[in-house]
Amino acid sequence: MSNIIEVKKQIVDEIAGKLKESKSTIVVDYRGLTVSEVTELRKELREAGVEFKVYKNSMTRRAAEAAELADLNTSLTGPNAIAFSTEDVVAPAKILNEFAKKHEALEIKAGVVEGNIVTVEEIKALADLPSREGLLSMLLSVLQAPIRNLALAAKAVAEQKEEQGA
Repeated sequence: MSNIIEVKKQIVDEIAGKLKESKSTIVVDYRGLTVSEVTELRKELREAGVEFKVYKNSMTRRAAEAAELADLNTSLTGPNAIAFSTEDVVAPAKILNEFAKKHEALEIKAGVVEGNIVTVEEIKALADLPSREGLLSMLLSVLQAPIRNLALAAKAVAEQKEEQGA
């Protein structure tokens, strides 16, 4: 009997560790999805470096309390799966939101972003953000704009001097 309790404690510790380490964690209800749809979702998430697991709600509740995220417990009813991302904050939200648009059976219930519990609306807003690469390219274009304008102004001055000298 104590062996079973030890195994359960290890699982609770594992979940609590993932909740603390993850930059982004999203809880979804997958009821109504077919096996092939869940497999497709797992594949998309795995390719983005997101771990997608199903845990018993009782163990997840204990882990949430251990990770000081007890408010997450209200969402832990029914069959749930949890997506953990330790690298990208936006990736799980983006993938799960797009998948939920195509498959109405998938319901986003709650999430944790960098240690703060977020609502479904906040997860959807996060999903609408551009990817990291997109944000970096926007930043780069903003940084290049003054240099480009300076170069164009210098070229215009040079052409004007050339016309005056000719």
